[in-house]
This record gives sequence, structure tokens and C-alpha cells, in this order.
Amino acid sequence: MGSDRPLRMGPLEWILLLVLSVLWGGSFFFAKLAVAELPPFTIVLGRVGLAALALNLLVRATGHRMPRDRASWAAFFAMGALNNLMPFSLIVWAQTQIASGLASILNGATPLLTVLLAHWLTDDERLTWNRLAGVLLGLAGVGVMIGLEALSGLGLHVVAEVAILVATLSYACAGIFGRRFRGLPPLVTATGQVTATSLMMLPIALAVDRPWTLAMPHALTLAAVAGLALLSTALAYLLFFRILAVAGATNLLLVTLLIPVSALLLGYFILGEGLALQHILGMALIALGLAAIDGRALAALRRRRSAGLA
Repeated sequence: MGSDRPLRMGPLEWILLLVLSVLWGGSFFFAKLAVAELPPFTIVLGRVGLAALALNLLVRATGHRMPRDRASWAAFFAMGALNNLMPFSLIVWAQTQIASGLASILNGATPLLTVLLAHWLTDDERLTWNRLAGVLLGLAGVGVMIGLEALSGLGLHVVAEVAILVATLSYACAGIFGRRFRGLPPLVTATGQVTATSLMMLPIALAVDRPWTLAMPHALTLAAVAGLALLSTALAYLLFFRILAVAGATNLLLVTLLIPVSALLLGYFILGEGLALQHILGMALIALGLAAIDGRALAALRRRRSAGLA
């Protein structure tokens, strides 16, 4: 599973990671609008189904070809299950039992699990003290920003909390599993994954939500589902697989630390929600964590200190 090319976040990858965090942070905004009229599994099906349609059309328009062999599609279905079906379903169910703040803090463990798994399962994403310290700082920042009072419910709904942690483990495994798609264009990989997820999600939504019994949703709800599909899924996964191919799973899943920041800032600028001191402190801790993981700022300080001593 190793590579001759070092996995590193360049300036472009950091920009793409920030854009990805905005796209996935925006999914909370779209979902907040859609859930008022539609049940959860129907929203998820609309999200991945419309994204799959758009990406398949884009594949044709750009002259790409989707693989036809069984092994490739088995990998797409495995990736769809790990990266979409399992975590989406577990998180949707768990949030009916526990507060969203606690769910966000537990979900923030994704980079930590990825760092640990990547150390054992890959040759080129070894655990370093910088990475470990950076992830822990970022996780602390998420906790401070959301509010440590969210932890007050910890232990009251153990099954739901375990479900969130299993979802984070699924995301971590997906990041590592997705490394095998490096040889494919990100467009092809994203299309294969969401197409496979749509085929798996269809019978679940039909059986649980029975969408044919629902009233026709308003235009705003349909626009929110379209935003989830085209921006927070189709475009987001194009960036996801581009970053994964260049920077690896550990760096990619740092986006989990940035999503609460993006969601908070979108709420502040678009919805007029408040911005408190704890939010600013939390974002500062996350920024320090990302700087520690990147390592270049610390290396520059060490060089300057060595030069001063010399």
C-alpha cells in the first residue's frame, strides 16, 4: 500500500480542504431546511441519488468511462458502504437519541482514529508526535467550540454514542480503503461511490420512509436537497478523492475538525447566529492543531531559533 511519492499537504490541498469543509459544513444548513418536510432516509436517498445522476452525466460529458469489471464495482460498493451508507444511517439514528453537540464531539474523533489506523495499515502515513498532538489539539478545539456542557449527556445513551463512534471508525476505514482508487480520476471514483450508495440506499428508504405516502414538498425543501446533492455530495466528493490521492487519508480527514468551524461561520454570516468567545477559542485551538500537523511553521521556527543560537 506504499507509494514512492510522499503524501503531503501543499497550498492547493489546504485550499481544497477548506473548500471541502465549507461544502460539508453547508450540509447542516441544507439538512436543517430539508428535514422540516422530509424523513431522514428519503433525504439521504435524494442526496446520493441526485448526486449520482449529476456525476454520471458529467462522466459522459467529459469523455470518461466507468469501469465495467466486477472488482472495481465491488470496491465502489465497499467504499459507498463505509463512507456513506453506514455512517449516514448510524448518525441519523443516533441523533434521534442524543444531542447534536455530543454527536459532533464524538464524530470529531475521526482524525484520531485515522491517524492510529493509518499507522498500522499503511507504509507512508506513520504516526508522529506532531500529528498526534495536532489531532488532540483539534479535537479539544471542537469540544471548546461546541461547548463542553454537551458532554453532560455522555453515558446516558450508550448505544447511540457507540453508534456515532462506529460511524467515525467507518469514515476512518473509508479514508484508508479509498487509497486504492489513486489510479482512477477523482470524477470516476466519486461517481462509482455515490452510484453504489444510491443502489444500496433505495430499498432502505422505500422500506422505512415509504416516500410515496409523503406530501409534495415545497420548492425551498427541494432546493435544499439539490444543494445537499450537487454541492455537499457531488462536488464535495470530487475534492475528497483529489485530496486523498495526493495527501493521504490522515490529512484528508482533518476536514472533520474544520466542518464545525465552517458550519459555525456559515450560520454567523448567513443565518445571523451568534459568535461567542468559546467559538473563537475553539477555532484558535483547531488552527494550532492543523499547524502542528502540517509541521512547516514549527520547522521554520526551529530553523530561526537554531540560526539565532548560531
